[in-house]
Amino acid sequence: TATDPAPLTMIETTIQFKPKSEWPAGMTLQKVIDNLNQKIQFPGLNNAWVMPIKTRIDMQTTGIQTPVGVKITGPDLHQIDRIGKQVEAVLQTVPGTQTAYADRTNGGRYIEITPDRIKAARFGLNIGEIQDVISSAVGGVEVTQTVEGLERFPVSIRYPRADRDSVSKLKDLPIVTPTGATVALGQIATVQVTDGPPMIRSEDSRPAGFVFVTTYLQRATERLKQVVPLTLAIIFVLLFLIFRHGGKASLIMVTLPFALVGGFWLLWALGFELSIAVAVGFIALAGVAAEFGVVMLIYLDHAIEDRRRAGRLNTRTDLRDAIMEGAVLRVRPKAMTVAVILAGLIPILVGHGTGSEVMSRIAAPMIGGMITAPLLSMLLLPAVYWLWQRRHLPAG
Repeated sequence: TATDPAPLTMIETTIQFKPKSEWPAGMTLQKVIDNLNQKIQFPGLNNAWVMPIKTRIDMQTTGIQTPVGVKITGPDLHQIDRIGKQVEAVLQTVPGTQTAYADRTNGGRYIEITPDRIKAARFGLNIGEIQDVISSAVGGVEVTQTVEGLERFPVSIRYPRADRDSVSKLKDLPIVTPTGATVALGQIATVQVTDGPPMIRSEDSRPAGFVFVTTYLQRATERLKQVVPLTLAIIFVLLFLIFRHGGKASLIMVTLPFALVGGFWLLWALGFELSIAVAVGFIALAGVAAEFGVVMLIYLDHAIEDRRRAGRLNTRTDLRDAIMEGAVLRVRPKAMTVAVILAGLIPILVGHGTGSEVMSRIAAPMIGGMITAPLLSMLLLPAVYWLWQRRHLPAG
């Protein structure tokens, strides 16, 4: 875009994928990126595999096209370049860093023309006249405009590219002196190729250099270490408010990990790696599994309370019959709940298109958990509840 100047060292390539039905068996987006990283390694360039719109937004807001970056500001570009290389070397050793590359502030090549005031004065020329000739011959000068209907186009003239790109031919550029004589540019100026910055970045009106960093999930992992315990704590508080009994709330929390096993099985079968989307799916699965356990305990408590009021809860056999009665009442509602969840999430898991990469990883843990979570609430939870409550009753 016109507001996004880019140096020659930044190359943008857009890759448009074929439908996933045409991909080789077992191929994933991460495997495509890994293969490209192995085959595309250019000295002085850093690979950043991001979505086009996200890249544009990041560059417009921060100037950095990678997820993480470091900005170095100061008055001297050479010092910025030196510090940037040092930061690059340090970041490459940081755990979680995939690539780190410091933008080279001195990687440009320029043809530099430096007039010699003394030599120019001998021919009666001043610096302004020399610069006018150079700007018109190399940069071009507008001589007229062409009018075509309601449109106007400027007409500029300058030397052909073959002459402008050649140092030797620029030295032969003729300059007419005030006396009418002709002198070559090389006689009154130094023409040479020099190094310089390919692009001068600025931050708060000071020259700046960027270090581009591609990470893994380091920052997100740290955030999840806080979110997951907080989520479990909230679930426990809600369970305690429901039952007003710490033992029952703890019973559901202790058996909760067994409900997540199916999610891990399905992730392994699909070849999905742990990511933020997968973690979100497991958090949602934990909530659903806790809900299953709450409803099951409520049914068990009601069945036991009904037998106690009828005077038929005297032995462990009576307790077992009450638990069986309460658990059986939950089979049909549980099957309906699982069927509805599977019907809603399976299309997301197998779907393709924009956003499917993230949504499928959110749905996968919940679909896998719908295998083990119902088994937990219908088999394991009643069994643990039986072992807990039988202590208060005699055998028989």
